[in-house]
Amino acid sequence: MPKPKAGIIYNSVKPVACEIASEIESKLHDHGWEVELGTGIGGILDYASPGSPLSNTRIKELIPDNFDQDISFAVVLGGDGTVLSAFRQLAPCNIPLLTVNTGHMGFLTETYINQVPQAIEQLLQEDYTVEERSMLTVQVYRHEALLWEALCLNEMVLHREPLTSMCHFEIQIGGHAPVDIAADGIIISTPTGSTAYSLSAGGPVVTPEVPVLQLAPICPHSLASRALVFSDSEAVNVFPATQNPMVMVVDGNGGCHILPDDRISIQKSAYKAKFIRLKSPEFFRILREKLGWGLPHIAKPTSVELP
Repeated sequence: MPKPKAGIIYNSVKPVACEIASEIESKLHDHGWEVELGTGIGGILDYASPGSPLSNTRIKELIPDNFDQDISFAVVLGGDGTVLSAFRQLAPCNIPLLTVNTGHMGFLTETYINQVPQAIEQLLQEDYTVEERSMLTVQVYRHEALLWEALCLNEMVLHREPLTSMCHFEIQIGGHAPVDIAADGIIISTPTGSTAYSLSAGGPVVTPEVPVLQLAPICPHSLASRALVFSDSEAVNVFPATQNPMVMVVDGNGGCHILPDDRISIQKSAYKAKFIRLKSPEFFRILREKLGWGLPHIAKPTSVELP
């Protein structure tokens, strides 16, 4: 009978992540598991440049060697950037991930380093649930030829170059009539990404289970241009309605230069981000702990005695 298989994705530039990865590997080996290791660097997207617009790796080419659908689960050691990278690598393999925070904010992580021994015990006993989050497939077409593509868990951002003026964006959602937005940029995000860049741009927080996407303008020119929430069954096409090149960034990680005749296609991916939950997920608790949402206000004194 073949051994059960697990995976580990870790941030190789953080000594603590490397150390914990080695400890987990040894423990799983002791329990008869086969373990595959990969680094978060493997999921880093290339940045294209105007002279090298094809600097991109196709979605399925990011899967690490020896990682496949036979892997029961993977442990991710790092911060939110490593988590985003790991899902780009492993979502096509349908592998659920236990995310362990070795960074700062850790909004996307499930547990902490000091809780790893108990977490591994729960994994071995299959004492956990799996929460699915939607992802996006982002593709750039030039003259209808696929130029660039990536999986996205948080958001796609299209914005102006630093030394250029405000831009126009022609956006078509599903079969609806195109709209024109004048702004410094636009953000199209998943519910997971609603607590990231979109939140900073004034977009609403969307709970993870709601089947929607969100469009948020960045510094719009018009008071009428506000965030829009729409069904995630609708594909989105974005056309740069300006003569200046723009920059597209996916999950704050990698992207490509967008020319005036390019088209960006964004649609819900067939792949899911599968988060291992060691306890019942409580989204409002995470908002409270990480972002301070819903904390009670400290009451002001009812009267002040003057000297």
